[in-house]
Amino acid sequence: MLNRPIADNVDISIHQPRDPNTLSNYNVWRTKHVTADLELEFNKNRCVGTIKLELERLEKGQGSGKVVLDTSFLDIQEVKLAGKKAKWNLGERFEPYGSPLTIEIPDDHSGDAEIEVTMATTDKCTAVQWMTPEQTSNKKHPYMFSQCQAIHARSLLPCQDTPDVKSTFTFNIRSPLPVLASGLPTGNKDFRPGEGDAPGTLLYTFDQKIPMPVYLFALASGDLASAAIGPRSCVHTGPEELLASQWEFEPTEKFIQAAEKIVFPYAWTQYNVLVLPPSFPYGGMENPIFTFATPTLVSGDRENVDVIAHELAHSWSGNLVTNCSWEHFWLNEGWTVYLERRIQAAIHGEPHRDFSAIIGWKALTDSIEGYGAEHEYTKLIPDLKGKDPDDAFSSIPYEKGFTFLYYLEKLIGKEKWDKFIPHYFATFAQKSLDSYEFKATLLDFFAKDEKATDKLNSVEWDTWFYKPGYPPKPDFDTSMVDVCYDLAGKWEALNSGSSEFLPSASDISSWSANQSVVFLEKIQTWKTPLSPALVEKMGEVYSYAASKNVEVVSRYMIVGLKARCESVYIPTTELLGRVGRMKFVRPLYRNLRECDEKLAQQTFEKYKEFYHPICKDMASKDVYGKGRGG
Repeated sequence: MLNRPIADNVDISIHQPRDPNTLSNYNVWRTKHVTADLELEFNKNRCVGTIKLELERLEKGQGSGKVVLDTSFLDIQEVKLAGKKAKWNLGERFEPYGSPLTIEIPDDHSGDAEIEVTMATTDKCTAVQWMTPEQTSNKKHPYMFSQCQAIHARSLLPCQDTPDVKSTFTFNIRSPLPVLASGLPTGNKDFRPGEGDAPGTLLYTFDQKIPMPVYLFALASGDLASAAIGPRSCVHTGPEELLASQWEFEPTEKFIQAAEKIVFPYAWTQYNVLVLPPSFPYGGMENPIFTFATPTLVSGDRENVDVIAHELAHSWSGNLVTNCSWEHFWLNEGWTVYLERRIQAAIHGEPHRDFSAIIGWKALTDSIEGYGAEHEYTKLIPDLKGKDPDDAFSSIPYEKGFTFLYYLEKLIGKEKWDKFIPHYFATFAQKSLDSYEFKATLLDFFAKDEKATDKLNSVEWDTWFYKPGYPPKPDFDTSMVDVCYDLAGKWEALNSGSSEFLPSASDISSWSANQSVVFLEKIQTWKTPLSPALVEKMGEVYSYAASKNVEVVSRYMIVGLKARCESVYIPTTELLGRVGRMKFVRPLYRNLRECDEKLAQQTFEKYKEFYHPICKDMASKDVYGKGRGG
């Protein structure tokens, strides 16, 4: 009995794949290399060209007479096998996984297979956002970028869209505007003059020689400028934002060096940052060579640059060592948050690690309360069979995963744990794994250490893996948050009318922006909201209402929305028209809807085409009452 849904015309009879969110028969054939020869047609908002897949036959016999690839809303025009036309069939759409593309492999075809698919994306592609010049900062040129995680790559190219398959890639991308891709640049050449309304194009080429999963297949093209931010790093962004971005990301090399001391040397040669237009739905996406980043990181104070520590950490956790399916997503994100906070501790001091973890615990609390403590998606290993992984996306794999690793570090002892970290990443480098392999590797590493083994035998593994809701809360160092809680207490007393406290800008003059975040998040948890008058006073005295740091101003607006402070309603709608990062968009819409459902819906309808397709889909569920988690 298969433990995953499958389309009727997909035969997977050899052995069961580990990933339930793909229709491909990657248990029979496995992609070794992908060559993408694509042209970006801005006038038609599509990518056209050919995708060549080199596949290794894993098993002969029943089931090996066909290759099944994932597609979603792709226009498939022709398929070739070994350079000759092949028999193929595009199956009916099977939600939420798309349409299986089945290619017949003749009985007389021995060995591996080289398949070439001529295709075009369609207007239903969920992996790419095409932006008009008016949607960009200087309003001069169009722009496009891709976001393939979790299962959106199949709408950009036919593939085995599973993190359990890793391959090398060659990118040959033709565009009228500069192109970046998730590989090392190998030079551009071959100018082609335009025809009719189509502008001339250049060919941009990239190689990715380290095998990676296809969700890290990334493209961006637009009016781009670049500047060095370190000996092996550059920042790319629009020309007008370049200097501000260069200054903001200058600490990047320090992060790389700190990470290398924790794990081992950086494997991907270059670490660059692409600052995307504001509709990018995430804080960052760890595409190899070029991290895609939200412009909300460029706050002019370097207070949010630690997000780069997170995306950089993915170079080891996620990109080099990868979860085999989205059910084991904590292996990517829990490890990455853990490494991110170790980098922070190395650069800023140990208290900063627990300070960040306390902020993370609030995000974990919000997600668990949003879903409900017994919900499947609050488990460290959720059941995603038949589900869209995007629906399960929340802070839970990040923060519950971090808490588990933090617990293991404290249990075993930091000195011993630090020896396991490089062993783990070396063991699974360029591979994909599940949680059970992680457990087995940890137990095996300490098998000859009787004390460590005894401690690991006390771990309630099934509880950590499968129990929904909250994990045990660690005893965090609160030295950096106590002052935030103390000030929040003064405001709470003022709110109840029992205090003579007079707020002053000096209250927070020595704080970091993240301390203001903790302060505001504490106020969000009150059973009795702040009064509207005090919301306005706080915004004025502490300059929160005018803050350019979206981390701060979004939290302040939620405080105001919970207070039904009408003076923050319009500023909230204006922010929702400037920022497409789901971390901010989804909570703001949920809270605005509680205050004024009609205004929330009007705002969404006004700006929905500004958002990335993933954000648009998720935010619509929040606005119209179907969204949970976050």
